Amino acid sequence: MEIFTYEFMRHALLAGFLASISCGIIGSYVVIKRIVFISGGIAHTAYGGIGLGYFLGINPMLGALGFTVLSAIGMGIVSDRSAQRSDTIIGVMWAAGMALGIVFVSLSPGYTTDLMSYLFGNILVVPVMDIWLMLALNLIIVITVIALYEELKTTSFDEEFARTAGLNTRLLNLVLLVLIALTIIVLIRAVGIILVIALLTIPAATAGRLTSSLKHMMIIAIILGMLFTSGGLLLSYVFDLPSGATIILLAGIVFVLVSIFLSIKEKRPAMMEKDIGS
Repeated sequence: MEIFTYEFMRHALLAGFLASISCGIIGSYVVIKRIVFISGGIAHTAYGGIGLGYFLGINPMLGALGFTVLSAIGMGIVSDRSAQRSDTIIGVMWAAGMALGIVFVSLSPGYTTDLMSYLFGNILVVPVMDIWLMLALNLIIVITVIALYEELKTTSFDEEFARTAGLNTRLLNLVLLVLIALTIIVLIRAVGIILVIALLTIPAATAGRLTSSLKHMMIIAIILGMLFTSGGLLLSYVFDLPSGATIILLAGIVFVLVSIFLSIKEKRPAMMEKDIGS
């Protein structure tokens, strides 16, 4: 317990819990709607905003916030109007965002010492200002989801039914993509751009194996996210490992173990029925 006497560890734990709330809620929608690829495209365009932030001399997280939200809206419009080629266009935006980030960083004066933490994550060096930003974004995400819970739920499970029911599915999809963009900004400091999609999807995917209720899925995903981030922090501290990668590895191991356990559990009744029949 002595590690929590360090201020940076307390900040890291708080950042991990804040990241878990947003990834548990929005990650559930991402898994249900199967839009991991779009989410990955949004995440990687964030690097362009980080580079722009360095170039303009502002907080890179603020630059990433504006850049990522605009990219999410752009990808949503492209996906809606160009369904057959949306994957190609999203891939182009994905690569262009990363390339812009590299160009902006190369044009920025001075040496960008913490640039790698945005790519691969370093939850141990999250500044207080970024924690406040994460808290503000979490409040926006939670309030929006509460206000539009039934609409987003209907659109996520059956978009065609939602459209016939009179819901504006185009607008709801854009709102969801913007929420994904905000969630990505929350997660970047925890695990970095490269691994952000893993933390966005693994807790929700694991929770989805345990329940069929969206509300319960979100709650379980939030709890799992908190366990993964705090457990990954402890393991990275004890074994001197990269914090972001350790968090994701722990999440991946738990997902595999849960999948194996449930597969065995599902096969056992079938085997018992077979034995009784014979």
